[in-house]
Amino acid sequence: MSQIGAPRGRTCSRSPRSRTLRSVATLTSAVLAVAVLAGCSSSDEADEARAAAQDNAPAARDKVADGGTLRWAVDALPTTLNAFQADADGTTSRIAGAVLPSLYTLDGRGRPQRNADYLESAQVVETEPKQVVLYKLNQQAVWSDGREIGAPDFVAQWRALSGRDTAYWTAHNSGYERIEKIERGKNDLEVRVTFSKPYADWQSLFTPLYPKQVMGSPNSFNDGARASLKATAGPFLLKTIDRKNGDVTLARNPRWWGQPAKLDSVVLKAVPRADRADALAAGTLDLAEIDRSTAERIALALRDAQAGRNGAQAALAHGPGSSVTPSKALKSWALAHGTDDEKAAEVQAARTKNQQAIAAYANAQDTLAKYVVRKSLEPAYTQLSLNGESGPLADERVRRAVARAINRRELAESVLKPLGLPADPPGSHLALAGQAAYADSSDALGNQDTAEARALLADAGWVPGGAARKPADAGTKAGSEAEKKAAEKAAEKKTGDKADEKEGAKKEAAKADASTDAKKQAADTASDEGLYIVGDDKPGERRATPAVGADGPENGTGILAPAPAAARQSAALLARAEALDTGTGSGARAALPVSGTDKGVAGAYAPRGTAAPVTAPEAGKGLGKDGKALSLRFVLPSGPGSEALRAVGDRIVRMLDAVGIRTEVTKVSDDSFFKDHVASGDYDLALYSWPASAFPATDARPIYAKPEPASDGSLLVEQNYSRVGTDRIDQLFDQAAGTLDEEEARELVRQADARIWAAAGSIPLYQRPQLVAAKADLVNAGAWGLAGPRYQDIGFKKPETSKGAERITP
Repeated sequence: MSQIGAPRGRTCSRSPRSRTLRSVATLTSAVLAVAVLAGCSSSDEADEARAAAQDNAPAARDKVADGGTLRWAVDALPTTLNAFQADADGTTSRIAGAVLPSLYTLDGRGRPQRNADYLESAQVVETEPKQVVLYKLNQQAVWSDGREIGAPDFVAQWRALSGRDTAYWTAHNSGYERIEKIERGKNDLEVRVTFSKPYADWQSLFTPLYPKQVMGSPNSFNDGARASLKATAGPFLLKTIDRKNGDVTLARNPRWWGQPAKLDSVVLKAVPRADRADALAAGTLDLAEIDRSTAERIALALRDAQAGRNGAQAALAHGPGSSVTPSKALKSWALAHGTDDEKAAEVQAARTKNQQAIAAYANAQDTLAKYVVRKSLEPAYTQLSLNGESGPLADERVRRAVARAINRRELAESVLKPLGLPADPPGSHLALAGQAAYADSSDALGNQDTAEARALLADAGWVPGGAARKPADAGTKAGSEAEKKAAEKAAEKKTGDKADEKEGAKKEAAKADASTDAKKQAADTASDEGLYIVGDDKPGERRATPAVGADGPENGTGILAPAPAAARQSAALLARAEALDTGTGSGARAALPVSGTDKGVAGAYAPRGTAAPVTAPEAGKGLGKDGKALSLRFVLPSGPGSEALRAVGDRIVRMLDAVGIRTEVTKVSDDSFFKDHVASGDYDLALYSWPASAFPATDARPIYAKPEPASDGSLLVEQNYSRVGTDRIDQLFDQAAGTLDEEEARELVRQADARIWAAAGSIPLYQRPQLVAAKADLVNAGAWGLAGPRYQDIGFKKPETSKGAERITP
């Protein structure tokens, strides 16, 4: 899928119709061009430079040895083997990818590609009166029990995931709810799927595909597939799950009809991120995602090896105690404590201990020199989320001021440049560099500009000395005049003439290439289209219930109570985000039911945490309004896997302080961060990561959907934890998901992204680095970037080709 298209001032398009779809932001940023369009290759090349390539030591299958066992680190053993349950995690997905059918896989640019091992063909064969997709399955494809993969499996999965039967504890049903019927074709190997309304992302369905024995009943779906699978159909099969030793063993599938797996087995070993350096130094792993410090240890070991130093020499050069020789240590001890026999014994014990440490370090260096570090960018990005529910950030001008105060490029470079990875900050919320839907729409908000940030704050009433001024009306409840105006605007919009809205959109497009004023107008469009911020009263709607007391604390947020299905989906996405930032995901999983009739997620929207805030140093530039100082609560995880987030958070604090925005930094436990703060809305600012998707129209919609009031007066936010959304953004997502014109769908996604930028509820900062330690002779494995592994090709180099293995260091 091609990347962004023409440079600024130039467009590439297939038809006049596609040109009419451009929004203000997409006109001022680049327009998508497919690879076949003449004159757009230079933009494609520029975009390729922005994206990080795969780094997985590719090798032809005839260069890969047959046999062997791969020991692959995972964060934890899976709590379920059902990828469609809320507590499915990365290990669940890894197992599913090796043992279950994937009708479509992703290539190096995140494009879905038909998997010929399972599909002979799949195409839309009818569009009127309904969309019909005809799947023709590989005639050799069979489950491990010998039954052919066919229409009954499709029907069972559709019924389980359609959402019509609430007895199934599904985490999401995106796309399956649009299916009207599934029919058998000429035989069970032909499957006709008819949709009730058009669905652009139909290629996302039936991957992974489970056997009808798993999907056929609520009991087998909810409980039966948690610890075992009744049938599999991949290059590997599930052999054992050893919870005592923390291992999952996958063995080569003897019934596999495709190219046979090179490895005899894959052992997934549960090794926490903090323990992986020691496990690699002990030589007990072959492949493991690692942090930067571990990558640096491996790089140092490789440099020592290349310099001809063995482990012992390396230890003397930079190992433990390398700066203090034994004679110096003895002399220092003697001077401090005397030279009696007792002290001499202590000195000798200390020297022995130091020698043991040096020996251990030497052995570790020798072992680490057998690994290489493979690096790319993860299909995920880290963002700053701005909670627009209440307080200062309910005013879109303050949110924009926060965004304009932040130098995104500086933050991206601080994380990625030391690793030699592309450090351009993401220009999209919905796609990453390398994906077809990617276009830089950040112009809808603007780049870092201290003067503009201060001007926006002043326009919102936050000025020096404002904290000492009394409110104009002391009897009025806390809240800015801007909040009232926003509510009035929304009410007027609700009853206004829709023709005016269309005319306004045309005017936006006409002014797209103007400079700062046009960009600001594009941002203002978000509020004109029904920007809804939790906490603003609108006619016929009730406020979210306060979390504490009658009015709640200052900047308080309501306890949100989503419907059970939405809660499960929310918990699933939070678990994925939590695993990205902490390497665990245990916080979200701990709250999930594994049996019984409660299909909700107890604790997913828990009350506030109680961690004491740590106030950032004052710079004497604090702003205020109506007797209140401008101060934002910045919540960060405190665990050992979140150092990078905290370092970025420190930089953000300094950037905000420079424009007069003070922050109260609260560091909370990893288990509490997502569950008790991000999901419950107990924050003003928060840093966390979102996984990317090849199907943004479907997968990203709940993340940016406009919050809606529930019947009990609470608010349903789906996964929109910034609580900022517009009707128009929702409409654009729906239109993108409902068109079968791929170019039009991508254009609509880009329009939605421009409006998400303008609303300033979240600010993408950088794509996450992906560092993987791999044995030097391991091939077709490492940092896959946007793609997924091809499990049957992973293996070790044949002995005759093992010399001169390329070593890639961070």
